[in-house]
Amino acid sequence: MTNKISAGSTAGNITAESIGHEFERRYGAGASVYTAPGRVNLIGEHTDYNMGFVLPAAVDKGIMVAIRPAAGPLSRIYSVDYDSEITLDLHGGESGSTKSGSTKSGDVPNDQWAKYIYGVAQEMATRGRSVGAVDAVFGGNVPLGAGMSSSAALESAFGFAFNEMFGLGFTLAELAVIGQMTEHNWVGVRCGIMDQFISLHGRAGQVLKLDCRTLEFEYKPFSPAEHGYRLVLVDSMVKHNLSGGEYNERREQCEEGVRIVAAHHPEVQSLRDVSPEMLERYRGEMPELVYRRCRYVVEEIARLVDGCDDLDAGRYEEFGARMFETHRGLSQLFNVSTPELDFIVDLARSTEGVAGARLMGGGFGGCVLHLIRCSVADAYLADVQAKFGAEFGLVPRIIEVVISDGARRLV
Repeated sequence: MTNKISAGSTAGNITAESIGHEFERRYGAGASVYTAPGRVNLIGEHTDYNMGFVLPAAVDKGIMVAIRPAAGPLSRIYSVDYDSEITLDLHGGESGSTKSGSTKSGDVPNDQWAKYIYGVAQEMATRGRSVGAVDAVFGGNVPLGAGMSSSAALESAFGFAFNEMFGLGFTLAELAVIGQMTEHNWVGVRCGIMDQFISLHGRAGQVLKLDCRTLEFEYKPFSPAEHGYRLVLVDSMVKHNLSGGEYNERREQCEEGVRIVAAHHPEVQSLRDVSPEMLERYRGEMPELVYRRCRYVVEEIARLVDGCDDLDAGRYEEFGARMFETHRGLSQLFNVSTPELDFIVDLARSTEGVAGARLMGGGFGGCVLHLIRCSVADAYLADVQAKFGAEFGLVPRIIEVVISDGARRLV
């Protein structure tokens, strides 16, 4: 399977300085450099579009864009990762794009990565504020296919830059909605708000408890190193494709469960409103698959609330145990895991000193997020690479992350 967008670099060697130098080489001086991060989500998977809570954090890997206003109606945008340049009118379509000598045309960019940028500009226009023409170079170091949301980082980086450069006056929360609607209307992924929201609101040393219904949020302390832990991703090397039908299918199943319960309780608008007792009461009216999807989400919303209490009290072992519970639900009830992901989590569960582990992201591949005691981390990570390699013939990537700030101007 392929990642839904190759917005970030797998090499990890793209920096703000290198992006700035590439811009100067192509378009001259005068660019500002912006960045927006990818994210991890500690607990709260597939709860965002069900109007529940999520608990994400911004990380030290993201998308960087060097950008400056341009004269005339056309924008020139170059993707370092694709080695591809596109020229387009952000007010109404593509003038031409080139890669290896090919030429395309049409109302909407054909290049997948360009749809995210074009879509952000269009969503801003629908809200009555116009983006001018730009010259831009972008690239990233978000590992592809890892479930760290390179697409949201791309939307947030350009959205933040457009907003500041052209004085559009959007709030960070409004920029998050613009990014989300870009996915819905221009990419075809009916995602929730979490990825864009944390990419814009992230704070170093903290996670964000976000109410996806009201967009009210609060920060929670999260400093693993101070408690003797490391936060590490182990990449299963299976790439996910959320623009396929699996993601949207699960959202529809959740919505079907809501309709069944709401027929008895009109006040129910989403799975956020459904209690475990309510779900069991109307289980007989649901297809078994719909019930299982709903049960996972209802349990996950409650699990996140309890997990926040753990973080407030510094109970990292208890929090880690909830991560294992989340994976069990994602694997057995929501059915978005893979044999590779389950293998890693099973190994983690049997290893003393691994407080918690779960697949992260929408599923169908990507990474397992680990909370590991520093004293055992190196030995465990070497063990998982060796045993995974023996089982699947691939050596998984190890990606250590640091909780960092959200979208911002660098230069």
